[in-house]
Amino acid sequence: MCWNVRGINSDKKWNAIRDKVVESNCDIICLQETKREHCDLKFIKQFCPVSFDKFEFLPSMGASGGIITIWKSKLFEGNLAFSNPFSLSVEFRSKHNNEEWILTNVYAPCTPDGKRIFTDWMKQIQMPEDQNWIILGDFNLMRDPSNRNKPGADLNEIFMFNEAISSLGLVEINLDDRLYTWSNKQVCPLMEKIDWCFTSQAWTLSYPKTSIKSLVHETSDHVPLVISVGTSIPRSNVFRFENYWMEHEHFWEIVQHGWSVPTFQMDKAKVITAKFKNLRRVLRAWQSNISSLSLT
Repeated sequence: MCWNVRGINSDKKWNAIRDKVVESNCDIICLQETKREHCDLKFIKQFCPVSFDKFEFLPSMGASGGIITIWKSKLFEGNLAFSNPFSLSVEFRSKHNNEEWILTNVYAPCTPDGKRIFTDWMKQIQMPEDQNWIILGDFNLMRDPSNRNKPGADLNEIFMFNEAISSLGLVEINLDDRLYTWSNKQVCPLMEKIDWCFTSQAWTLSYPKTSIKSLVHETSDHVPLVISVGTSIPRSNVFRFENYWMEHEHFWEIVQHGWSVPTFQMDKAKVITAKFKNLRRVLRAWQSNISSLSLT
């Protein structure tokens, strides 16, 4: 879950954050604008369920700023990768399958000079092309004039932001359930989309089912976002083998063909797994063809 909470120093905010954590059923929490100079696990328990027991923290500068990333140690091992005044990056390792990836939690400046410094920093990030990387948070920048419900978008800032995204080769995870993520909450509100989620190209291959949705916001002027990360192995339909197939005159010929398809794997366990997948695919195609001919 990713959310600019606009401060975590009151009971009202603690209850709101806990409610959204429970509602989202998340395993990692990324908060921006905490307005908190100090943090420890005892304080985190004020707004997080007990299963969230590890964190990395970037203190606020007085009454502004502040970033925190919190996670469940039973699921992930996390270590600080790098940080600066407007980002906090944690390298995670899944305890389920040992996969490693980097999450960057962003709270960008809102001043013109600050935005320029931020986008210049983005363009200078040296991230390996094969790194699974997800970068999300409050960027305080728009990508298009349509990301604002009223005229007045700064085209130079839009250009700077898109240039930084392009230089890193980032892929935007689209938010389809709302147009804007921030509102000034006035009678005729100004609304903008300034909270974003991007990934590396490598991430899209490893986790192609990554998606994002929003939750209803109450105590903040930003909406909470929930990012779901899908597996790299999509769940397939149940494969059912029919005994009568073996009576077909071409059955063993089809099996031999399916089993001999190249796998390009080095590990023996992966070779046998790939062979079974190829065989299943060939048998399905053959069975479908047989059914079509029968109907004809």
